[in-house]
Amino acid sequence: MKVIICGAGQVGWQIARHLAGERNDVTVVDNNAELVRRATDALDVQGIAGFASYPDVLEQAGARDADMIIAATHSDEVNMVTCQVAHSVFSIPRKIARLRAKSYLTAIYSDLYRRDHMPIDVVISPEMEVAEAALQRLNAPAAFDTEKFLGGDASLMGLTIDADCPIINTPLKQLTDLFSTLRSIVVGIRREGTLFAPESNDQIFAGDSCYVMSHSEDVRRTLEIFGKTHHKQERVVIIGGGNVGLMVAKELEQRTDRVRVKVIERNRKNAERAAEALERTIVLNGDGLDVALLAEANIERADAVLCVTDDDKTNMLAAVRAKSEGCRMAIALINDPTLEPLMEPLGIDAYINPRSVTVSSILRHFRHGRVRAVYSIGDAEAEVIEAEVLSTSPMAGQRLRDIDFPEGVILGAVRKAGKVKRPTGAMVIEEGDQVVIFTLAKDVPEVERLLQVSIDFF
Repeated sequence: MKVIICGAGQVGWQIARHLAGERNDVTVVDNNAELVRRATDALDVQGIAGFASYPDVLEQAGARDADMIIAATHSDEVNMVTCQVAHSVFSIPRKIARLRAKSYLTAIYSDLYRRDHMPIDVVISPEMEVAEAALQRLNAPAAFDTEKFLGGDASLMGLTIDADCPIINTPLKQLTDLFSTLRSIVVGIRREGTLFAPESNDQIFAGDSCYVMSHSEDVRRTLEIFGKTHHKQERVVIIGGGNVGLMVAKELEQRTDRVRVKVIERNRKNAERAAEALERTIVLNGDGLDVALLAEANIERADAVLCVTDDDKTNMLAAVRAKSEGCRMAIALINDPTLEPLMEPLGIDAYINPRSVTVSSILRHFRHGRVRAVYSIGDAEAEVIEAEVLSTSPMAGQRLRDIDFPEGVILGAVRKAGKVKRPTGAMVIEEGDQVVIFTLAKDVPEVERLLQVSIDFF
Protein backbone atom coordinates (compact mmCIF):
# COMPACT_ATOMS: atom_id res chain seq x y z
CA MET A 1 0.00 0.00 0.00
CA LYS A 2 1.25 3.50 -0.83
CA VAL A 3 0.87 5.91 2.09
CA ILE A 4 1.75 9.59 2.49
CA ILE A 5 2.33 10.72 6.08
CA CYS A 6 2.17 14.49 6.59
CA GLY A 7 4.02 15.52 9.72
CA ALA A 8 7.28 13.92 10.88
CA GLY A 9 6.83 14.61 14.60
CA GLN A 10 6.45 11.87 17.23
CA VAL A 11 3.15 10.50 15.89
CA GLY A 12 4.08 10.74 12.22
CA TRP A 13 7.48 9.16 12.80
CA GLN A 14 5.98 6.27 14.76
CA ILE A 15 3.31 5.60 12.12
CA ALA A 16 6.02 5.67 9.43
CA ARG A 17 8.07 3.23 11.48
CA HIS A 18 5.12 0.83 11.78
CA LEU A 19 4.12 0.94 8.14
CA ALA A 20 7.63 0.94 6.63
CA GLY A 21 8.50 -2.06 8.78
CA GLU A 22 5.64 -3.90 7.09
CA ARG A 23 7.07 -3.12 3.64
CA ASN A 24 4.54 -0.47 2.65
CA ASP A 25 5.55 2.31 0.28
CA VAL A 26 5.77 5.26 2.70
CA THR A 27 6.56 8.91 1.99
CA VAL A 28 6.97 11.42 4.84
CA VAL A 29 6.23 15.14 4.27
CA ASP A 30 7.19 17.92 6.68
CA ASN A 31 8.22 21.57 6.32
CA ASN A 32 11.07 20.89 8.78
CA ALA A 33 13.85 19.43 6.63
CA GLU A 34 15.70 18.13 9.70
CA LEU A 35 12.72 16.01 10.77
CA VAL A 36 12.41 14.64 7.23
CA ARG A 37 16.13 13.79 7.22
CA ARG A 38 15.78 12.01 10.57
CA ALA A 39 12.96 9.87 9.18
CA THR A 40 14.73 8.97 5.94
CA ASP A 41 18.00 8.17 7.75
CA ALA A 42 16.37 5.87 10.32
CA LEU A 43 13.53 4.33 8.31
CA ASP A 44 12.96 2.80 4.90
CA VAL A 45 10.85 5.75 3.73
CA GLN A 46 11.05 8.54 1.18
CA GLY A 47 11.00 12.15 2.38
CA ILE A 48 9.80 15.47 0.99
CA ALA A 49 10.56 18.79 2.72
CA GLY A 50 7.68 21.23 2.20
CA PHE A 51 4.21 22.28 3.31
CA ALA A 52 1.85 19.30 3.24
CA SER A 53 -1.14 21.36 2.11
CA TYR A 54 0.62 22.55 -1.07
CA PRO A 55 -0.57 20.60 -4.16
CA ASP A 56 2.89 20.62 -5.76
CA VAL A 57 4.43 19.17 -2.59
CA LEU A 58 1.85 16.35 -2.51
CA GLU A 59 2.51 15.80 -6.22
CA GLN A 60 6.21 15.27 -5.44
CA ALA A 61 5.21 12.87 -2.66
CA GLY A 62 3.38 10.67 -5.18
CA ALA A 63 -0.20 11.66 -4.39
CA ARG A 64 -1.37 10.70 -7.92
CA ASP A 65 -1.29 6.99 -7.05
CA ALA A 66 -1.40 7.05 -3.22
CA ASP A 67 -3.86 4.77 -1.40
CA MET A 68 -3.99 6.73 1.84
CA ILE A 69 -2.90 10.04 3.33
CA ILE A 70 -2.43 10.61 7.07
CA ALA A 71 -2.38 14.31 8.03
CA ALA A 72 -0.71 14.55 11.44
CA THR A 73 1.02 17.94 11.41
CA HIS A 74 0.81 20.24 14.45
CA SER A 75 -1.82 22.43 12.76
CA ASP A 76 -5.48 21.37 12.57
CA GLU A 77 -6.07 23.73 9.67
CA VAL A 78 -3.12 22.37 7.66
CA ASN A 79 -4.38 18.82 8.26
CA MET A 80 -7.89 19.74 7.06
CA VAL A 81 -6.68 21.55 3.94
CA THR A 82 -4.28 18.70 3.17
CA CYS A 83 -7.19 16.23 3.14
CA GLN A 84 -9.21 18.60 0.93
CA VAL A 85 -6.36 18.87 -1.58
CA ALA A 86 -5.80 15.11 -1.43
CA HIS A 87 -9.46 14.56 -2.31
CA SER A 88 -10.14 17.35 -4.82
CA VAL A 89 -6.86 17.29 -6.76
CA PHE A 90 -5.54 13.74 -6.37
CA SER A 91 -8.62 11.62 -5.48
CA ILE A 92 -6.76 9.77 -2.71
CA PRO A 93 -9.27 7.13 -1.48
CA ARG A 94 -8.55 7.23 2.28
CA LYS A 95 -7.88 10.40 4.28
CA ILE A 96 -7.12 10.54 8.02
CA ALA A 97 -6.67 13.83 9.90
CA ARG A 98 -5.52 14.50 13.44
CA LEU A 99 -7.53 17.41 14.91
CA ARG A 100 -7.01 18.91 18.37
CA ALA A 101 -9.34 21.91 18.66
CA LYS A 102 -12.53 21.00 20.50
CA SER A 103 -14.67 23.18 18.22
CA TYR A 104 -13.79 20.99 15.23
CA LEU A 105 -14.84 17.89 17.16
CA THR A 106 -18.30 18.94 18.35
CA ALA A 107 -20.81 16.35 17.19
CA ILE A 108 -23.35 18.88 15.90
CA TYR A 109 -20.79 20.01 13.32
CA SER A 110 -19.92 16.52 12.10
CA ASP A 111 -21.47 17.23 8.68
CA LEU A 112 -18.40 19.36 8.02
CA TYR A 113 -16.45 16.21 7.15
CA ARG A 114 -18.84 14.84 4.53
CA ARG A 115 -17.30 14.06 1.14
CA ASP A 116 -19.09 17.00 -0.48
CA HIS A 117 -17.80 19.41 2.20
CA MET A 118 -14.44 18.78 3.91
CA PRO A 119 -13.75 15.18 2.83
CA ILE A 120 -12.04 13.56 5.82
CA ASP A 121 -12.78 9.85 6.25
CA VAL A 122 -11.43 9.53 9.78
CA VAL A 123 -10.88 12.25 12.40
CA ILE A 124 -8.46 11.42 15.22
CA SER A 125 -8.53 13.54 18.39
CA PRO A 126 -5.43 13.00 20.58
CA GLU A 127 -6.94 14.82 23.57
CA MET A 128 -10.14 12.77 23.52
CA GLU A 129 -8.19 9.52 23.07
CA VAL A 130 -5.83 10.40 25.94
CA ALA A 131 -8.72 11.42 28.21
CA GLU A 132 -10.39 8.06 27.55
CA ALA A 133 -7.10 6.27 28.29
CA ALA A 134 -6.80 8.21 31.57
CA LEU A 135 -10.30 7.19 32.60
CA GLN A 136 -9.49 3.55 31.86
CA ARG A 137 -6.38 3.78 34.06
CA LEU A 138 -8.49 5.17 36.89
CA ASN A 139 -11.00 2.35 36.44
CA ALA A 140 -8.25 -0.28 36.76
CA PRO A 141 -5.92 1.15 39.42
CA ALA A 142 -4.00 -2.11 39.86
CA ALA A 143 -2.91 -2.13 36.19
CA PHE A 144 -0.15 -0.03 34.65
CA ASP A 145 -1.78 -0.36 31.23
CA THR A 146 -5.33 -1.17 30.15
CA GLU A 147 -7.52 -1.19 27.06
CA LYS A 148 -11.00 -2.52 26.25
CA PHE A 149 -11.98 -4.75 23.33
CA LEU A 150 -15.11 -6.43 21.96
CA GLY A 151 -17.33 -3.52 22.88
CA GLY A 152 -16.05 -3.45 26.46
CA ASP A 153 -16.61 -7.17 27.11
CA ALA A 154 -12.89 -7.96 27.11
CA SER A 155 -10.10 -6.08 28.87
CA LEU A 156 -6.36 -6.06 28.34
CA MET A 157 -4.47 -5.35 31.57
CA GLY A 158 -0.78 -4.76 32.15
CA LEU A 159 0.14 -6.11 35.60
CA THR A 160 3.45 -5.84 37.44
CA ILE A 161 4.19 -9.13 39.21
CA ASP A 162 5.22 -8.64 42.84
CA ALA A 163 7.18 -11.07 45.00
CA ASP A 164 4.01 -11.99 46.94
CA CYS A 165 2.00 -12.85 43.81
CA PRO A 166 0.28 -16.23 44.52
CA ILE A 167 0.99 -17.69 41.08
CA ILE A 168 4.69 -16.92 40.53
CA ASN A 169 6.87 -19.88 39.44
CA THR A 170 3.75 -21.65 38.14
CA PRO A 171 3.63 -22.88 34.50
CA LEU A 172 0.86 -21.13 32.60
CA LYS A 173 -0.73 -24.44 31.56
CA GLN A 174 -1.26 -25.24 35.25
CA LEU A 175 -3.16 -21.98 35.71
CA THR A 176 -5.71 -23.25 33.19
CA ASP A 177 -6.19 -26.39 35.29
CA LEU A 178 -6.31 -24.52 38.60
CA PHE A 179 -8.80 -21.89 37.40
CA SER A 180 -10.78 -23.77 34.76
CA THR A 181 -13.70 -21.32 34.73
CA LEU A 182 -11.55 -18.19 34.56
CA ARG A 183 -11.92 -16.43 31.21
CA SER A 184 -8.43 -14.91 31.23
CA ILE A 185 -5.19 -15.64 29.40
CA VAL A 186 -1.64 -14.28 29.64
CA VAL A 187 -0.80 -13.02 26.14
CA GLY A 188 2.49 -11.19 26.74
CA ILE A 189 5.33 -11.04 29.27
CA ARG A 190 8.05 -8.40 29.55
CA ARG A 191 11.11 -9.75 31.33
CA GLU A 192 14.35 -7.77 31.76
CA GLY A 193 13.20 -5.33 29.10
CA THR A 194 12.23 -7.92 26.48
CA LEU A 195 8.59 -8.49 25.49
CA PHE A 196 7.59 -11.97 24.29
CA ALA A 197 4.50 -14.13 23.74
CA PRO A 198 4.66 -16.93 26.35
CA GLU A 199 4.24 -20.66 25.71
CA SER A 200 2.24 -23.00 27.94
CA ASN A 201 5.33 -24.18 29.86
CA ASP A 202 6.55 -20.66 30.64
CA GLN A 203 6.33 -19.40 34.21
CA ILE A 204 5.70 -15.98 35.69
CA PHE A 205 8.46 -14.55 37.88
CA ALA A 206 8.59 -11.65 40.32
CA GLY A 207 9.48 -8.46 38.46
CA ASP A 208 7.77 -9.51 35.24
CA SER A 209 5.25 -7.25 33.56
CA CYS A 210 2.38 -9.36 32.24
CA TYR A 211 -0.30 -8.49 29.71
CA VAL A 212 -3.49 -10.37 30.52
CA MET A 213 -6.64 -10.56 28.38
CA SER A 214 -9.73 -11.10 30.50
CA HIS A 215 -13.49 -11.18 30.14
CA SER A 216 -14.65 -7.95 31.76
CA GLU A 217 -16.81 -9.91 34.22
CA ASP A 218 -13.69 -11.78 35.40
CA VAL A 219 -11.41 -8.74 35.82
CA ARG A 220 -11.76 -8.53 39.60
CA ARG A 221 -11.16 -12.27 40.06
CA THR A 222 -8.15 -12.10 37.71
CA LEU A 223 -6.65 -9.26 39.74
CA GLU A 224 -7.08 -11.27 42.95
CA ILE A 225 -5.36 -14.31 41.40
CA PHE A 226 -2.43 -12.09 40.41
CA GLY A 227 -2.24 -10.68 43.94
CA LYS A 228 -3.80 -7.30 43.15
CA THR A 229 -6.49 -5.56 45.18
CA HIS A 230 -9.24 -3.46 43.63
CA HIS A 231 -9.83 -0.05 45.28
CA LYS A 232 -12.80 2.10 44.43
CA GLN A 233 -11.67 5.57 43.36
CA GLU A 234 -13.71 8.03 45.43
CA ARG A 235 -11.28 10.99 45.61
CA VAL A 236 -9.19 12.03 42.61
CA VAL A 237 -6.81 14.99 42.21
CA ILE A 238 -6.03 16.10 38.66
CA ILE A 239 -2.87 18.16 38.13
CA GLY A 240 -3.27 20.00 34.84
CA GLY A 241 -6.54 21.70 33.84
CA GLY A 242 -5.98 21.80 30.08
CA ASN A 243 -8.09 19.94 27.52
CA VAL A 244 -7.27 16.46 28.82
CA GLY A 245 -7.70 17.29 32.51
CA LEU A 246 -10.95 19.11 31.81
CA MET A 247 -12.38 16.21 29.78
CA VAL A 248 -11.53 13.72 32.53
CA ALA A 249 -13.02 15.93 35.26
CA LYS A 250 -16.26 16.38 33.27
CA GLU A 251 -16.61 12.64 32.76
CA LEU A 252 -16.00 11.92 36.46
CA GLU A 253 -18.63 14.52 37.39
CA GLN A 254 -21.23 12.73 35.26
CA ARG A 255 -20.75 9.31 36.83
CA THR A 256 -23.53 7.90 38.95
CA ASP A 257 -21.07 6.62 41.58
CA ARG A 258 -19.99 10.04 42.70
CA VAL A 259 -16.27 10.79 42.57
CA ARG A 260 -14.90 13.82 44.39
CA VAL A 261 -12.53 15.62 42.05
CA LYS A 262 -10.13 18.51 42.57
CA VAL A 263 -8.16 20.13 39.74
CA ILE A 264 -4.87 22.02 40.14
CA GLU A 265 -3.94 24.29 37.23
CA ARG A 266 -0.98 26.65 37.13
CA ASN A 267 -2.22 28.95 34.33
CA ARG A 268 -4.83 31.34 35.72
CA LYS A 269 -6.85 31.63 32.49
CA ASN A 270 -7.01 27.85 32.11
CA ALA A 271 -8.02 27.54 35.77
CA GLU A 272 -10.84 30.06 35.30
CA ARG A 273 -12.00 28.27 32.16
CA ALA A 274 -12.05 24.95 33.99
CA ALA A 275 -13.93 26.44 36.96
CA GLU A 276 -16.62 27.80 34.63
CA ALA A 277 -17.01 24.49 32.78
CA LEU A 278 -17.19 22.27 35.88
CA GLU A 279 -20.10 22.16 38.32
CA ARG A 280 -19.07 20.10 41.36
CA THR A 281 -15.28 20.09 40.92
CA ILE A 282 -13.04 22.39 42.97
CA VAL A 283 -10.40 24.12 40.84
CA LEU A 284 -7.24 25.41 42.53
CA ASN A 285 -4.93 27.87 40.75
CA GLY A 286 -1.28 27.14 41.50
CA ASP A 287 1.72 24.82 41.08
CA GLY A 288 1.00 21.10 41.37
CA LEU A 289 4.45 20.65 42.95
CA ASP A 290 3.59 23.01 45.83
CA VAL A 291 3.27 20.94 49.01
CA ALA A 292 0.95 23.51 50.63
CA LEU A 293 -1.37 23.47 47.61
CA LEU A 294 -1.38 19.66 47.54
CA ALA A 295 -2.31 19.71 51.23
CA GLU A 296 -5.17 22.12 50.43
CA ALA A 297 -6.36 19.56 47.85
CA ASN A 298 -6.26 16.88 50.61
CA ILE A 299 -3.75 14.84 48.62
CA GLU A 300 -3.09 12.57 51.61
CA ARG A 301 -6.69 11.31 51.41
CA ALA A 302 -6.81 11.01 47.60
CA ASP A 303 -7.22 7.57 46.04
CA ALA A 304 -5.42 8.71 42.89
CA VAL A 305 -3.59 11.64 41.35
CA LEU A 306 -3.66 12.14 37.59
CA CYS A 307 -0.81 14.33 36.28
CA VAL A 308 -1.67 15.60 32.79
CA THR A 309 0.19 18.87 32.26
CA ASP A 310 1.96 19.49 28.94
CA ASP A 311 5.40 18.80 30.45
CA ASP A 312 6.63 15.23 31.05
CA LYS A 313 9.06 16.09 33.83
CA THR A 314 6.45 18.13 35.69
CA ASN A 315 4.05 15.19 35.48
CA MET A 316 6.67 12.79 36.83
CA LEU A 317 7.75 15.06 39.69
CA ALA A 318 4.14 15.89 40.60
CA ALA A 319 3.29 12.18 40.69
CA VAL A 320 6.28 11.43 42.94
CA ARG A 321 5.47 14.32 45.25
CA ALA A 322 1.81 13.33 45.52
CA LYS A 323 2.80 9.77 46.44
CA SER A 324 5.27 11.08 49.04
CA GLU A 325 2.46 13.15 50.59
CA GLY A 326 0.24 10.07 51.03
CA CYS A 327 -1.69 9.66 47.77
CA ARG A 328 -2.43 5.97 47.14
CA MET A 329 -1.90 5.89 43.35
CA ALA A 330 -0.18 8.11 40.77
CA ILE A 331 -0.74 8.22 37.00
CA ALA A 332 1.46 10.39 34.75
CA LEU A 333 1.12 11.53 31.15
CA ILE A 334 4.47 10.83 29.43
CA ASN A 335 5.20 11.79 25.81
CA ASP A 336 8.87 10.75 25.78
CA PRO A 337 9.11 6.91 25.65
CA THR A 338 12.71 7.01 26.92
CA LEU A 339 11.34 8.14 30.30
CA GLU A 340 9.06 5.10 30.70
CA PRO A 341 11.73 2.88 32.36
CA LEU A 342 11.91 5.45 35.16
CA MET A 343 8.26 4.96 36.15
CA GLU A 344 8.74 1.90 38.35
CA PRO A 345 11.87 3.11 40.21
CA LEU A 346 10.10 6.41 40.93
CA GLY A 347 7.03 4.63 42.28
CA ILE A 348 4.67 5.92 39.58
CA ASP A 349 1.92 3.33 39.25
CA ALA A 350 0.79 3.89 35.66
CA TYR A 351 1.50 6.13 32.70
CA ILE A 352 -0.27 7.24 29.54
CA ASN A 353 1.66 7.64 26.29
CA PRO A 354 -0.29 10.03 24.00
CA ARG A 355 1.77 9.00 21.00
CA SER A 356 0.97 5.32 21.52
CA VAL A 357 -2.73 6.11 21.99
CA THR A 358 -2.88 8.18 18.78
CA VAL A 359 -0.85 5.62 16.81
CA SER A 360 -3.27 2.90 17.92
CA SER A 361 -6.21 4.96 16.66
CA ILE A 362 -4.62 5.51 13.26
CA LEU A 363 -3.51 1.88 12.82
CA ARG A 364 -7.09 0.76 13.44
CA HIS A 365 -8.01 2.32 10.10
CA PHE A 366 -5.02 0.94 8.23
CA ARG A 367 -5.05 -2.75 9.03
CA HIS A 368 -6.45 -5.08 6.36
CA GLY A 369 -9.61 -7.10 6.87
CA ARG A 370 -12.50 -6.29 9.17
CA VAL A 371 -10.25 -4.80 11.85
CA ARG A 372 -12.28 -3.11 14.58
CA ALA A 373 -9.53 -1.99 16.96
CA VAL A 374 -5.75 -1.86 17.28
CA TYR A 375 -3.75 -1.11 20.42
CA SER A 376 0.00 -0.46 20.28
CA ILE A 377 2.05 -1.78 23.21
CA GLY A 378 5.27 -0.23 24.46
CA ASP A 379 7.56 1.44 21.96
CA ALA A 380 5.79 -0.15 18.97
CA GLU A 381 6.92 -3.58 20.20
CA ALA A 382 3.57 -5.32 19.82
CA GLU A 383 -0.05 -4.80 18.83
CA VAL A 384 -3.36 -6.16 20.01
CA ILE A 385 -5.73 -6.45 17.06
CA GLU A 386 -9.49 -6.99 17.22
CA ALA A 387 -11.01 -8.25 13.98
CA GLU A 388 -13.88 -10.18 12.45
CA VAL A 389 -13.11 -13.52 10.80
CA LEU A 390 -14.33 -13.56 7.21
CA SER A 391 -14.95 -16.53 4.93
CA THR A 392 -11.72 -15.78 3.03
CA SER A 393 -9.57 -15.97 6.18
CA PRO A 394 -7.24 -19.01 6.44
CA MET A 395 -8.49 -19.35 10.04
CA ALA A 396 -12.14 -19.88 9.12
CA GLY A 397 -13.34 -23.44 9.77
CA GLN A 398 -10.15 -24.55 11.55
CA ARG A 399 -9.55 -25.73 15.08
CA LEU A 400 -7.37 -23.32 17.00
CA ARG A 401 -4.64 -25.93 17.53
CA ASP A 402 -4.39 -26.44 13.76
CA ILE A 403 -3.87 -22.77 12.87
CA ASP A 404 -0.23 -22.00 12.09
CA PHE A 405 0.30 -18.99 14.38
CA PRO A 406 3.86 -17.55 14.55
CA GLU A 407 5.67 -17.83 17.91
CA GLY A 408 4.97 -14.17 18.66
CA VAL A 409 1.18 -14.45 18.28
CA ILE A 410 -1.45 -15.48 20.84
CA LEU A 411 -5.23 -15.45 20.50
CA GLY A 412 -6.52 -13.72 23.63
CA ALA A 413 -10.31 -13.79 23.31
CA VAL A 414 -13.07 -14.90 20.93
CA ARG A 415 -16.67 -13.72 20.65
CA LYS A 416 -18.98 -16.42 19.30
CA ALA A 417 -22.70 -15.85 18.85
CA GLY A 418 -22.50 -12.81 21.09
CA LYS A 419 -20.60 -14.54 23.92
CA VAL A 420 -16.95 -13.88 24.80
CA LYS A 421 -14.98 -17.07 25.42
CA ARG A 422 -11.46 -18.02 26.42
CA PRO A 423 -9.72 -19.70 23.46
CA THR A 424 -8.96 -23.43 23.69
CA GLY A 425 -7.11 -25.73 21.32
CA ALA A 426 -10.31 -27.58 20.39
CA MET A 427 -12.24 -24.38 19.59
CA VAL A 428 -13.25 -24.04 15.93
CA ILE A 429 -12.82 -20.52 14.55
CA GLU A 430 -15.79 -19.76 12.31
CA GLU A 431 -16.79 -17.05 9.87
CA GLY A 432 -18.33 -14.15 11.78
CA ASP A 433 -16.34 -14.79 14.98
CA GLN A 434 -14.63 -11.76 16.48
CA VAL A 435 -11.08 -12.40 17.65
CA VAL A 436 -8.57 -10.43 19.74
CA ILE A 437 -4.98 -11.26 18.80
CA PHE A 438 -1.73 -10.29 20.57
CA THR A 439 1.15 -10.07 18.10
CA LEU A 440 4.74 -8.94 18.29
CA ALA A 441 5.50 -6.23 15.74
CA LYS A 442 7.54 -8.55 13.50
CA ASP A 443 4.56 -10.89 13.12
CA VAL A 444 1.92 -8.28 12.18
CA PRO A 445 2.16 -9.08 8.42
CA GLU A 446 1.44 -12.76 9.13
CA VAL A 447 -1.56 -11.82 11.30
CA GLU A 448 -2.85 -9.67 8.44
CA ARG A 449 -2.48 -12.68 6.15
CA LEU A 450 -4.55 -14.75 8.57
CA LEU A 451 -7.21 -12.02 8.49
CA GLN A 452 -6.97 -11.57 4.73
CA VAL A 453 -10.05 -10.70 2.70
CA SER A 454 -10.98 -10.52 -0.95
CA ILE A 455 -10.17 -7.34 -2.90
CA ASP A 456 -13.80 -6.23 -2.56
CA PHE A 457 -13.21 -5.31 1.07
CA PHE A 458 -10.34 -2.85 0.45
